[in-house]
Amino acid sequence: MGHFSRVEDRPTPKEVYNWRVYSAAMISAFAAVMIGYDAAFIGTSIALLSFKAEFGLDKVSASKFALISANIVSLYQAGSFFGSIFGYPLGFFYGRKVGLLVSAIVFCIGVILQVVASSNTGLGIIYAGRVIVGLAIGAASNLAPIYVAEISPPAIRGRLIGLYELCWQIGGVVGFWINYGVSINIASGRRQWLIAFAVQFIPGGLLFIGAWFLTESPRWLVSRDHNSQALKNLSYLRNLPDDHPYVVEEYESIERTIAHERGFVGAGFFGPLRNVLTNEMLIKRLFIGSSLFAWQNATGINAINYYSPTIFESIGITGTNTALLTTGVYGIIKLVGSLVWLLYLVDTLGRRYLLIVGSIGGGISMYYIGAYIAISKPATTSASGPVVLNAGGRSAVAFFYIWTIFYSPTWNGTPWVIGAEFFPQHVRTFTQACMAASNWLYGFLIARFTPQMFLAMGYGVYIFFASLMMLSIIYVFFILPETKQVPLERMEELFAPGLKPWRAHSVVMARVHEQNAATANGRTFRDFLGKPSHDRSEYS
Repeated sequence: MGHFSRVEDRPTPKEVYNWRVYSAAMISAFAAVMIGYDAAFIGTSIALLSFKAEFGLDKVSASKFALISANIVSLYQAGSFFGSIFGYPLGFFYGRKVGLLVSAIVFCIGVILQVVASSNTGLGIIYAGRVIVGLAIGAASNLAPIYVAEISPPAIRGRLIGLYELCWQIGGVVGFWINYGVSINIASGRRQWLIAFAVQFIPGGLLFIGAWFLTESPRWLVSRDHNSQALKNLSYLRNLPDDHPYVVEEYESIERTIAHERGFVGAGFFGPLRNVLTNEMLIKRLFIGSSLFAWQNATGINAINYYSPTIFESIGITGTNTALLTTGVYGIIKLVGSLVWLLYLVDTLGRRYLLIVGSIGGGISMYYIGAYIAISKPATTSASGPVVLNAGGRSAVAFFYIWTIFYSPTWNGTPWVIGAEFFPQHVRTFTQACMAASNWLYGFLIARFTPQMFLAMGYGVYIFFASLMMLSIIYVFFILPETKQVPLERMEELFAPGLKPWRAHSVVMARVHEQNAATANGRTFRDFLGKPSHDRSEYS
């Protein structure tokens, strides 16, 4: 989309690319502002001297502070893990719209608990608030990407799901900068650290208001037998009459796909779960999608997001305000990288290429940082008093930002796009719950043990993450098929027996274009292939 160009799977009226579908995607993706802000602000809030003084953390040992900070961060991740699982029944029975609305309400309840905490209450109420906020975040991280994937025209699906990532980064930038702002403009005290916690009400409240105006997913409505409403919603989202050939064709495709899947696995709440767990090809897809979040966390992103002051201290940057400022610059680079990804890369270069390039550049950068720390030992030097970064230190900071440049337009949002695309409608709510749960589970492990890793491993942490990034290159090339512009109803064909992942996209897209040409000449896709497009053999 660098020039806002589109690669279409079939001739598409210009009315389809309208403000309705963009605004619906933007409102639902605003759930990610909550996620991005929470991921960014908490690590820098814990580092504030006013927060430490409020809860007596300025009097504990380094190892105990590492344990407490890990608990504050990781309880949020644990709540998000369970919230993403609870998001499955919420989205299955009540829909994407209601699910996002409930998530916003629960989120605000969790924020209330955090902002009433004080030295009198202790950290216990903050722990509880972090868990409740996490429950809401987990459910929203399940429902928002799947909603956007279901309402999007194929040519801009990656772009619209990318709005989720963009909102995540917008929240992150605010979260990274807010504590720098309060640290230099507000005197140390309760008010200083409380502001950052209270700002959580803004994204939570905006999602609550916006969710009332969402148009429910036509695909979900068909899956719940609300067919007439589904056609009406599809017509509204496509900005075309309900008898327009484009709408009719898409609606019939949705009906056929869901009817086929119901006939194959049966209806009901446990049908999707049984289908996935008894279907070898769907288990394979589930494993690939889940593993992408493991590889994403293997880049070290959550270690940096949640413990950025610790990261910069290890490089040799001293002083709370200086670390917060450096962290703020990191947040801006992430936002710019995400914009480039959203506006051009995701729907132009595709998913596989981005992940491979991100791993190469990111891995090299992490190796450099680790080598610098091993040789110069900046943390030891800074412990003896304030120091000025030498040329080597400045180069390490530069490579940290280079790592960010490679990570943000590649691994940051691409796994979410793939996870939302990979699965058929009938199991998508369940599988998206698994994708979101995977993200939060791996994030929990990183968040829980990062402080202890830095105490025990030092520069080895960077070597560890760099090596994992290099290993991910092999994994992506040999395991992950490209999904760019593949219609959701055709995604299963990428996993046809004997079709190599690195060739699957070209083969399937050739079929799509030939089908469209055949349809234009009065032939059906069944005539073209000689079998139904959703033949059961595609799954086995």
